[in-house]
Amino acid sequence: MTVARVPFRAPVVLAYTAFVLIGVSAGVGGVLLPAQIGDYGVDMATIGITFFTFSAGFMLSGATAGGLIERHGPRLTLAVGGGAFIAAALYTATRPPFWALLAVQIVAGYGGGLLESVLNAYLAKLPSATTLLNRLHAFFGVGALLGPLLAAWMLTALPWTAVWLVLALACVPLTIGFLLVYPRHDPPGDTAQAAPPGDQDAVPVAVPRGDGGAPAAELERTGLLTTVLRAPAVLLASVFLSVYVGLEVGVGNWGFSFLVTEHEEPDLVAGYIVSGYWLGLTAGRFLISPVATRLGLTATGMTYACLAGVTAASALIWAAPGGAVAGAGFVLLGFFLGPIFPTAMAVVPRLTSARLVPTAIGVLNGVSVIGGAALPWLAGAVAEGVGVWTLMPFALILALVQLAIWRLIETRMTPE
Repeated sequence: MTVARVPFRAPVVLAYTAFVLIGVSAGVGGVLLPAQIGDYGVDMATIGITFFTFSAGFMLSGATAGGLIERHGPRLTLAVGGGAFIAAALYTATRPPFWALLAVQIVAGYGGGLLESVLNAYLAKLPSATTLLNRLHAFFGVGALLGPLLAAWMLTALPWTAVWLVLALACVPLTIGFLLVYPRHDPPGDTAQAAPPGDQDAVPVAVPRGDGGAPAAELERTGLLTTVLRAPAVLLASVFLSVYVGLEVGVGNWGFSFLVTEHEEPDLVAGYIVSGYWLGLTAGRFLISPVATRLGLTATGMTYACLAGVTAASALIWAAPGGAVAGAGFVLLGFFLGPIFPTAMAVVPRLTSARLVPTAIGVLNGVSVIGGAALPWLAGAVAEGVGVWTLMPFALILALVQLAIWRLIETRMTPE
């Protein structure tokens, strides 16, 4: 296969930096909630409405990302996402009325979601996409770990609005960078084919593969989003990631209560274990993909191995006789969960055509927040009614569901 070398290091480094900021913005939220509740004089249920408005903006970004990339290219689409995030953050920093805080979260969710979708789509078209996307999401984990520390430190001397001002200012040079280093338009055709081993800087020559079986005339008539939503493989991948995010967030949200109630761990120890879960998730994204590549595992094979690890870790925590074993299980669970989301993004070019990849990734990204909201809520409702011990059987069931869905997805992939 003939390849053409292109300098893509600057866009990749900028993408990693952007995901650190996205992770920081996600990580500060929980630390700021008590200050926002006190400032606005609302209760926890009322401030929780911001989660839904943010998610609405995030889902909207997933639905529109592909069309924006198609018409305007990644450069301007990233600038729109960065601009929306900056505008929302700056307005939030002015301490708006509560109704306006709810509304501006739609803009913040749209801007952040657009950045995520476009950067995922861009890296998915590069060689060694699986490793690149795992690193990308690992840097999100780095930001999510740093965010609470930053917010807690700033709140010792400044109001909560100052944190949003810092986020807005940090996004300004990133947005300028998007305009300087990203291409105006995506290259035509399908660049999803794998590069030769060891050729990390080679981008394969485009090989058109057809728009998911849809003729060009039909694609123009129905539109990118409608065509993607009619693709069974993309819908299965969306459900897969929705279940994944539900499992990841559900364990992250309720793991502390599980450890304190079921294993009678002190609050401090339980907090450390939950932190170990998130550290394990970040480490898994940095480490597993390179090791799998050296062992000759494909992206699908690595995902099967990770899903098996998630299943085993969930069973280990459930059966653990003591807190130490359960703690080790939490770290292992995070470690094996880590690569699943970015690897699912990396195989999207094998589920549809190059022209539909950005739209498909936007749909996957947007739909994933449904599971991230609904399944943790369901886990909490079950725990409230039956007992928090149900968390790990719940996680085990979701792990098995992921295995079944991944098998269905694999049968619809083009060969690696």
